[in-house]
Amino acid sequence: MSQKFGYLLLSIFLSFSVFSQEKKVTREDVLNLLITSDSLMFKTKYKQSLLLSNEALKKAKQLKNDNLIALSYNSIAGNYEEILEEDKALDFYKKAVVYSEKASNDTLKNWFYNNIGNIYLYRKNNVDVGIEYYNKSLEFSNRLKDTASTVLTKLNLSWAYFQKKDYTKAIQNLDFAEKHIDYMRFPDTETYLNLLLGMKFNHLKDNEKAKLYYEKAIAISTKNQLDSYLSDSYEQFANHLFEIGDYKNAYLALDKHEEVKDRVFRSENIKNAELVALKIELEESKKEIQKIKKERSLQSDNLKKTKIIVTLILVFLMLMMFLLYILYRNNIFRRKINNFLESKNEELNIAKEKAEEASKLKTQFISTISHELRTPLYGVVGITNMLSDEHKELANSPHLNSLKFSARYLLSLVNDLLQINKIEENKVVLEHVTMNVADEINMVSNSLSFIATRNNNKVITEIDPTIPEFLVGDKIRLSQILMNLVSNALKFTQNGEVKIKAGLDRKENSLCYIKFEVIDTGMGIAEKDLGKIFDKFVQIDRKEDDYQGAGLGLSIVKKLVKLFGSEIFVKSQEGKGTAFDFTIAFDSDSSKVNEIINNIPVDLSNAQIYKVLVVEDNKINQMVTRKIMEKSNFKTLIVDDGYAAIEALSKEPFDVVLMDINMPLINGFETTKLIRKKGLTIPIIALTAFAKDEISEEAFEAGMNDVLIKPFEPTKLIYSIEMLVKRKND
Repeated sequence: MSQKFGYLLLSIFLSFSVFSQEKKVTREDVLNLLITSDSLMFKTKYKQSLLLSNEALKKAKQLKNDNLIALSYNSIAGNYEEILEEDKALDFYKKAVVYSEKASNDTLKNWFYNNIGNIYLYRKNNVDVGIEYYNKSLEFSNRLKDTASTVLTKLNLSWAYFQKKDYTKAIQNLDFAEKHIDYMRFPDTETYLNLLLGMKFNHLKDNEKAKLYYEKAIAISTKNQLDSYLSDSYEQFANHLFEIGDYKNAYLALDKHEEVKDRVFRSENIKNAELVALKIELEESKKEIQKIKKERSLQSDNLKKTKIIVTLILVFLMLMMFLLYILYRNNIFRRKINNFLESKNEELNIAKEKAEEASKLKTQFISTISHELRTPLYGVVGITNMLSDEHKELANSPHLNSLKFSARYLLSLVNDLLQINKIEENKVVLEHVTMNVADEINMVSNSLSFIATRNNNKVITEIDPTIPEFLVGDKIRLSQILMNLVSNALKFTQNGEVKIKAGLDRKENSLCYIKFEVIDTGMGIAEKDLGKIFDKFVQIDRKEDDYQGAGLGLSIVKKLVKLFGSEIFVKSQEGKGTAFDFTIAFDSDSSKVNEIINNIPVDLSNAQIYKVLVVEDNKINQMVTRKIMEKSNFKTLIVDDGYAAIEALSKEPFDVVLMDINMPLINGFETTKLIRKKGLTIPIIALTAFAKDEISEEAFEAGMNDVLIKPFEPTKLIYSIEMLVKRKND
């Protein structure tokens, strides 16, 4: 880190104030060039900065102005310092000192000694020599009573003494800088001050203040794009976090430090700057050549003859080049076209790779979130069923029924949100189960009663009595549609009513077309917004409270209604309310209804007592699975990992293994492979929160016999156990 930036701008502004009194445009041009050059250097655009500072040097020498020449050399040296050409930077700084001495300008000498100290401290890591030059700078700033310069030098001295672990002197210099920071309150100096204050309080073990100042330094440098300061701020913050034992955040801060550091030096700026630096050296060489030419004035006649010969040769070469250009014009054109096409093809390949990578990351994200959300849902659903089983008096409790329904709805919503890409690709398959329309509507109404109470709304249900008692369809998806529509209506209605209607629209053979309507007396939707309310992530401004949500509800509703082979319609008037309606066909064939009912496994008990080995690391899931097994009179042994499962199987026989997939030490797939290697043919059922289509193939290849996705219906698990054990025994 270096504070030379502050000196460069400060020198320009102060010098401008000195010379602007003289009305000569050329001097103002030099100063403007230097200001722009330093600004570009702060933005790490070293190539442009060096070009401008070199141009400023030319004009300053034409003016024979020692002050401007010194400032120009200082600007060039600053760029060399930034591209890590320390020796060249020192050379130019020393040239700047020479011209400042010619101009008898103690202010400039003060600044340049500080900058030389910066190189020895920050670039060459020679702290003692750096301190020596800083003290020279302080002599001039104290003599001139230049508090601003003193503040910057004190900040650099504080850093130097921190490196020497001379904390007393470091804090002494820092306290002075903090007290007088108003003389130099710029983004870079404020960042530097806050970073040093963080180091101070880190040394004093005041962790709260240390963290505060480190974060201030990071915030200011981020806001002002001061990447050099940002890199050092992250590095010192990481060191502080390591000292207090916050290793996670320490590594995050260290990663940020490396990222910013790479960003500064990874670009082509250094290469471009080296080229421009070479050009500057060539300019200096040309000046030396001009001196030599003057000294060789006696050879001018021979040089003139040589020039004539060279000119003739050049003319000949130009003619030859013109002929070659004519001959190969078409070939060059073809090459350009080929290069252009290759470039575009490369860009397309890069874009394709990025798209594939993004798709891969999206798939990984969906898989991870799916697992992390389904795992606690398994506990919620399981514990809800346990409450219902253990407390029979709650069997008809509307609260418990609402909880069950909400858990079921939440599971469906989580699945749809995480697999919305599958919905868009029409990969979601509707279920066919028996359902009662009145029960589903009442369950939705009861589950959302708290929203109705909060907004002082009344929920009215009107159900056509001619609708058959039992229908076949996907009641979860239907409930999800109604939940989204009714919850929206309740949220955007105050002191009004929401009406849920279901009527038999028509009947064709065994299909009953049920028309559903959700009508509210709320604030309504503007006509201009009706066309976009079903878009993803859209939340219409209804000029009321800021209602929260992801903006996915109506989008999911529209897609689910489309899955039913239908379409949803909306009518709305601002200030009067909104009405949604859609019609869905359900099968009312009594034979199909009875077949589905008869195929539902309801017998959770069994005369046969099985010994079940449960391999599960989650304590709540262990409890839920144990209760399901005990309800069926199964004996259960629970272990936390795959190695414990293998040990248990070697000690005693079991009828079936319930295997989790994502476990510590060894996962369910590897555990199953080890069991099969031992020659054991015991049935193994995977109980996992991963999506079934993601793991089924790997599960069966590992030797598992079935896969159930958490949360699942206990009847499905019992049925699977009985079938697999029976198949093995037969």
